[in-house]
Amino acid sequence: MNRDLTAYRKSYEKSFLEEENLPDSPFKLFSDWFAEVEESGGVDETNAMTITTTGLDGFPKARIVLLKHFDENGFVFYTNYSSEKGKAITTNNKVCISFFWPNLERQVIVKGIAQKVEEEESARYFLSRPRGSQLGALASDQSEVIKSRETLENRLQSLEKEYKDKEIPMPKSWGGYCIMPIEFEFWQGRANRLHDRIRFSNQKKNWEIERLSP
Repeated sequence: MNRDLTAYRKSYEKSFLEEENLPDSPFKLFSDWFAEVEESGGVDETNAMTITTTGLDGFPKARIVLLKHFDENGFVFYTNYSSEKGKAITTNNKVCISFFWPNLERQVIVKGIAQKVEEEESARYFLSRPRGSQLGALASDQSEVIKSRETLENRLQSLEKEYKDKEIPMPKSWGGYCIMPIEFEFWQGRANRLHDRIRFSNQKKNWEIERLSP
């Protein structure tokens, strides 16, 4: 395997990010960008985000999850608390999330502190999920080694029979995290690799705004 990718080239020229046009709140800018990406089309899941945690082995690990709610309290996603990422957050709840929206040549990186949401909030969301997703959460001991795909499918079939015409209970180890931001970085692609990078840093309830060199 030997591939030369040095010829991959793209000029970023769709937009810009100037200080005089910035809102005081990074949440407002994030909300505006999110809406613009939704309206522009070309992204299958606008709410897909990469979350990076520090594993129990000391290595960082990044994976894609789906953002399910955001407001000025933070960014909420759901997972199995006993999963690899859940265990990592329990040990070190300093995390990083990022969004990449290539159709508008934009990226947002957020550093924050992850905390579990209230159980009632998790239960409301769990009940709103399709039954297949609810059963899947019960069937899967996320991140644990299993013998085969057949093992997982047999477990799901058994649960389908057990909960036929019954309400499916939320697993005790399943729920949401809210990531409370301490720093945002907004990246807008620009020509000649002179990209716009604007950082919002939380300073005692006020946000300090700085431009970073690309």
